[in-house]
Amino acid sequence: MPVAQDTDSNGINWINRSMILYFLLGFSFSINVQSLPFERTEGRAPCDNYNVNKVPLFGDLHVHSRYSFDSYGSNQRNDPWDAYRYAKGETIMLPNIDGEQAIAAQIHRPLDFTSVTDHGETLGQIGVCSQNAGRLGYWWPMCIGTRSKNYYVQLGSLSLWAINNVSREGEKKETFACKLSDCKAAGLELWSNIQQAAEDHYDRSSECKFTTFVGYEYTDAPDTKNMHRNVIFRNENVTDYPITTFDTGSYNFPNLWTQLQSQCIDPDQGCDVIAIPHNPNLAGGLMFPNPATPQQAQDRLQFEPIVELLQHKAASECRFDRLAGRGVLTEDELCDFEQTPADNLSMLGSVHGEIQSERGEAVALDDFAPRNMVRNALKAGLELEQSSGTNPFKMGFIGSTDTHNALPGGAEEDNYPGHLGMRDTEYRNVQDHLYSNPGGLAVVWAEENSRDSIFNGMRNKETYATSGTRPSLRFFAGWDYSQTLCQAPDMLKQAYADGVPMGGDLFGSKENQRSPQFLVAAQKDPFPENSTATDIQRIQIIKGWIDSQGQSHEKVYDVAGNANNGASVNLSSCAAEGAGLKNACTVWQDPNFNPSEDAFYYVRLIENPSCRWSTLQCKAAGVDPFSENCATQAAEKTATLHKNGARGAIYEKCCTDPAKESFYSPIIQERAWSSPIWYTH
Repeated sequence: MPVAQDTDSNGINWINRSMILYFLLGFSFSINVQSLPFERTEGRAPCDNYNVNKVPLFGDLHVHSRYSFDSYGSNQRNDPWDAYRYAKGETIMLPNIDGEQAIAAQIHRPLDFTSVTDHGETLGQIGVCSQNAGRLGYWWPMCIGTRSKNYYVQLGSLSLWAINNVSREGEKKETFACKLSDCKAAGLELWSNIQQAAEDHYDRSSECKFTTFVGYEYTDAPDTKNMHRNVIFRNENVTDYPITTFDTGSYNFPNLWTQLQSQCIDPDQGCDVIAIPHNPNLAGGLMFPNPATPQQAQDRLQFEPIVELLQHKAASECRFDRLAGRGVLTEDELCDFEQTPADNLSMLGSVHGEIQSERGEAVALDDFAPRNMVRNALKAGLELEQSSGTNPFKMGFIGSTDTHNALPGGAEEDNYPGHLGMRDTEYRNVQDHLYSNPGGLAVVWAEENSRDSIFNGMRNKETYATSGTRPSLRFFAGWDYSQTLCQAPDMLKQAYADGVPMGGDLFGSKENQRSPQFLVAAQKDPFPENSTATDIQRIQIIKGWIDSQGQSHEKVYDVAGNANNGASVNLSSCAAEGAGLKNACTVWQDPNFNPSEDAFYYVRLIENPSCRWSTLQCKAAGVDPFSENCATQAAEKTATLHKNGARGAIYEKCCTDPAKESFYSPIIQERAWSSPIWYTH
């Protein structure tokens, strides 16, 4: 097949759009079930669309419905069935500022897969409080408050839920409603519903249009330090009930792995499962401790192959403070993307524009735990491998939303109604959660849109994270890739045959002392009619390595595109201006490769500038963050809202000066992160 090429000023060859799409998506054909590269563990029709070289499937593995206490307690009334309907493109309703279900929400483009992950700890309790007025516990005052439409009553009830079930330092305590009614029975009812909703929306036909996974969230955050995990089951074979911190104890997520092994894996009943850490940025340094035993190291590798790199409570790749001009074990200036000032979950506790707890205030750069950031955890893994022989932090990347509005995939900057029910609906979105963001997407390279294929991709870490847009991103490493591989009609076949994809391990040898070749192929979202994605500005490879003294390092390489490509944002309309790359393909070698130094490499794709969600919402309200009159516009708009009962600074937040803020900017650059490839000498 002929390949059209253009050459930019850096001498890098770009392949035309149709050819890149052909490369990225591979060849589509039917395949004999016996030759599948993954185990078929469930009864279903083979998929008509099977791609031997895999396709990118876009999904969300962190979704809360009304079965979560903090969703229901924020007057959100959509259940798991509604969440899946939204993911498939249907419209659902959300609460407005008065608590009425009056705001229509619809995603621009359906997802390929989703898992509803409601809080396991409070499943039975919220069942008693919300499902059946005939239960005595339904009328317990805390339950009544949880059902209230009054904003302040809601906040008080949510505080009690959190103190008892999430952030409690000592033994967790169920609500007294469980003394009045059977919370276990109520929880089993909701757990059955979660499984049924997943089954009802899973397309088992040969069309394979949509995949669901049964899941839940393991929720532990003593002193508001986040150690949450999303537990995702491979198929319909699941544990009898969610394993929670009531079973493991607090500060003890390794016990979650132990119990998943004994209750899911060991019975040999077709059950398989992973746990996905999320928001290490808010973990207060507790998410990635050194394993206490060799078994813990192995359990982490088995049960936690991927980590959630971005969601609505910020990004966890790395951290750079613009005002300080330095970062947390990094000099990478792009690490200022979607950060929060705090390092714990108290950052969510803002009411009328004011943080309600000192715990939610900004944390000094030198007090911010390095392993709150995944890149630092990856480097720590190399150090641990040198001393112990095992790297426990080999994690692939995904994004998700952590929506509490049952909006899986609702990560679009121009279509973001909030993720916390009444707590961030309408103007409260800007007022109380300026540092939040719409979240991201989980992308899995899979042969087909089925549970087994997707789960196998997650287990193998052939995944990537995006900040909400949908670019295609490929990353391979091998020892014998040709510099002309991008021009080969069978590029992907060669890439798989002669190397490893993202998430893989590449091993050195005494005979081979040269740098491996890294293949990067990317394409801007190919469906612009359903997307606000901008062109690609540049593509980078991030390297982390460990030297002979056991000290870890990092370096960022630009391998395609140009940071100074002239692209910008029209400050009046927020329209993207200037062109970037529509697609790119290159073969790169590390100019500083040392065959005796273990390392990891991952790709970061950076899009051209665009307006942040908050900027779009401020402008829509008549308050322009770019205007000299922003403060006046904000005061007028806020005064009008105050007449209707609102309190505190509201649209004044639109006028936040990015020159005085370490992490906020009204203009962002959307991005994607591939899972790493590890080199071991």
